[in-house]
Amino acid sequence: MVSGANYSYFQNDTDYMEKRSFSLFDIHVLVPVTIISIILFFLGITGNLLTILIFKRYKEMRTTVNMYLSSMALSDILIFLGLPSDLYRIWKYKPYIFGDFLCKFLFYLSETCTYCTILHIMTLSVERYFAICFPLKAKATITKGRVKGVILSLWVWALLTAGPVLFLFGVERRNGSLPDEAKECNYIEHSARTGLLEKMTWVSTIYFFIPVLCLTLLYGLICGKLWRTRHRLRGLQAAGREKYHKQTVKMLAVVVSAFVLCWLPFHIGRILFAQPQIILYDITQYFNLISMLLFYLGASINPILYNVMSQRYRDAMSNILSCRRVWPVRTLPRKLASSTRSLRHRNGTQPQVP
Repeated sequence: MVSGANYSYFQNDTDYMEKRSFSLFDIHVLVPVTIISIILFFLGITGNLLTILIFKRYKEMRTTVNMYLSSMALSDILIFLGLPSDLYRIWKYKPYIFGDFLCKFLFYLSETCTYCTILHIMTLSVERYFAICFPLKAKATITKGRVKGVILSLWVWALLTAGPVLFLFGVERRNGSLPDEAKECNYIEHSARTGLLEKMTWVSTIYFFIPVLCLTLLYGLICGKLWRTRHRLRGLQAAGREKYHKQTVKMLAVVVSAFVLCWLPFHIGRILFAQPQIILYDITQYFNLISMLLFYLGASINPILYNVMSQRYRDAMSNILSCRRVWPVRTLPRKLASSTRSLRHRNGTQPQVP
């Protein structure tokens, strides 16, 4: 894949590539892909920055769920730091002019953010499972202080587990060409010969598919719990709690579904292109190109989903974009704050939906 996170992209026949121009694709393909990528870049950076600002600015939005979503927004912003390099590589895959350090760092950063997003979604889903299935225990154990510690641990773990990527990639010249002509930001040939590249590819792919299986199980258990309790609970408090849980689960399920759909081709590509011989070269390259666009779409789509599914998020976004500054204590507008307090009173809990 072209994206820095999918490091099996160039494991195809290099001799065949030498017969082509230094651009991987024709101009009629490169132009629309570049336009789409630039649009995703600005949407992703702007949307995720506004998400962080909204969750930090308004006290009613500073919930444990939104703490995870803010951290995920930061991860998505960092992912877009690799987009300019990816665009350069599809326009001119060699020579790579940005140096060995930047080549290694962008691969590492993309892999770290990929792991970090997966870990955040997984942890957030586990938290919601406990909050719905074991509400009393969750109320006592899930605190903002502990969530901050968990988020920090997730980042540290992602940084550590992505570490081997630093030793798999670099700027090398291929096919005995002149140094200035053949410098490529690619896997190091030694890592491919020793099988280390293929092993890391499988580790990274398992990093995606096992959490997806666990998420499927968790949301099945959550839906089963909500289905069983909806006939037993009665009264205004029970109805309010049930409505709140359903809204939360619905929002998270949509976020998870979008994540899986956008990143699944990216991981399928890793399995296919880790093989030593790849047939149908042109088809696989276009598949990688589509996977790259979906990868960056996945990093930009969450703020759009929040706008579609959350009235409070839309109102907060509208107030920030209109530059209204009428809440010195940085709360939501009176109408929204009132409805939030009412929901908290009925549920006896802090609302979590962004």
